[in-house]
Amino acid sequence: MIDTQNGELLKKKTIVVSHGLITAVENNFITPSDPSFEVIDLSNKTVLPGFIDMHVHIEHETNANQYLKEFTDNLADVAFESLGFAKTTLMAGFITVRDLGGSGVNIALRNAINAGKVEGPRIYTAGKSIATTGGHADPTNGMREDLMGDPGPEDGVINSVADARKAVRQR
Repeated sequence: MIDTQNGELLKKKTIVVSHGLITAVENNFITPSDPSFEVIDLSNKTVLPGFIDMHVHIEHETNANQYLKEFTDNLADVAFESLGFAKTTLMAGFITVRDLGGSGVNIALRNAINAGKVEGPRIYTAGKSIATTGGHADPTNGMREDLMGDPGPEDGVINSVADARKAVRQR
């Protein structure tokens, strides 16, 4: 087990987990007092503390179809796919993530994880991002001119103090 406080590798430890939380770390390998307790032998593994990713977009992943999916997926599709992304993220060892902008599915996913309805990391989310026209949060950024439309504060696009106030109040 890696002790991140002291920078040491600790050997022959038993980690006691109750209701999903670590409740104790014991010296040596101990046998549970109750035979119904589940034992997971990690004696030939290295146990690390959970990782934290400070910049994710839990609603999607980068892949060859990413841009096409923006036109073909609806919010229900985004929501169902985000369940898989959340679980994959957790199983990769990331117990906490900071989500930097989404459609609102990110907020619902955070709430579902917090309620124990689905598996995933602890999510700190900014909700929908705010940026100027052509900026990172502009949903039309990178599209052909005839597809751009005129997104405004509700879509996260601001170009004035008044737009910024409106976008912040909407969130």
